[in-house]
Amino acid sequence: MQTILGSGGIIGTELAKSLRAYTDKIRLVSRNPVKVNPEDELFPSDLLKIDEVRSAVKGSSVVYLTAGIQYSAKVWKVNWPVIMTNVITACKEQNCKLVFFDNIYMYDPKYLDNMTEETPIRPCSEKGKVRAEIAGMLLDEVKAGKLTALIARSADFYGPNIQKNCMLNETVIVPLTKGKKASWLGSGNFKHSFTYTPDAGKATALLGNTANAYNQVWHLPTASNPLNGKEWIENIAGVLGIKSRMQVAPGFLVRIIGLFVPIMHELVEMMYQYDRNYVFNSSKFENRFGYKPTSYLNGIKEVVKQDYKK
Repeated sequence: MQTILGSGGIIGTELAKSLRAYTDKIRLVSRNPVKVNPEDELFPSDLLKIDEVRSAVKGSSVVYLTAGIQYSAKVWKVNWPVIMTNVITACKEQNCKLVFFDNIYMYDPKYLDNMTEETPIRPCSEKGKVRAEIAGMLLDEVKAGKLTALIARSADFYGPNIQKNCMLNETVIVPLTKGKKASWLGSGNFKHSFTYTPDAGKATALLGNTANAYNQVWHLPTASNPLNGKEWIENIAGVLGIKSRMQVAPGFLVRIIGLFVPIMHELVEMMYQYDRNYVFNSSKFENRFGYKPTSYLNGIKEVVKQDYKK
């Protein structure tokens, strides 16, 4: 049995698809789980409750933590340490391997131009501090020999079937399809990596089923030589077959909008990711597994084909 905790999001969905190559026993766990594959086992559970987590992982050989919670620093500070504590405790008690799907918020902003698994951990945001804390909790257990686990990190992501919670969709593709200007945070002149979600799902499943991949950090396969904001918009508009139109939302404007729009308020502390090159290096994974990430143009074509072509 392989179990996905937080199966309702796009990463959990892509992971569930990919796990079929390794097992026909997949358990999907969330508050209201929905089948991805016909044979999936559904297990409603609240990850904030230790007894429910224990029941959810029982009998599992590998547990994947792909949960996403409300995008709020206040919520993250309270809930993420509880979730990680519960999952680590349950996996240790029942001898399950743990795969944690992580982001890059904990990295030192001075080193975003070539992020590797060795990039210094020195977060400048409140959300980044939470991510550093929970990743540290997991790695401390690994170092102590009490847990077999790995961390799979992704850049910002994009892909088909993401109608919400994806910057490219909400600020670029959707406005362009409605005849409006695409928006880009910070400046359109800096490179910005995005991980293609089907690649992330396949790679996470592969890591979880590779014995010697454990007890380390991996960057999930992400195309190199990322586009800058202006190029992202131009390429998306080109695939859509419409004129490229864009506007830039500088930091001061995001702060003003954030006074009235909660999600924009939460983005203020993350603006540093858009005022410099944000380049994600996945060569460790690519070299180890001989995996070639989906190119940005092909990824854009697939997103448009599946979600926006009538």
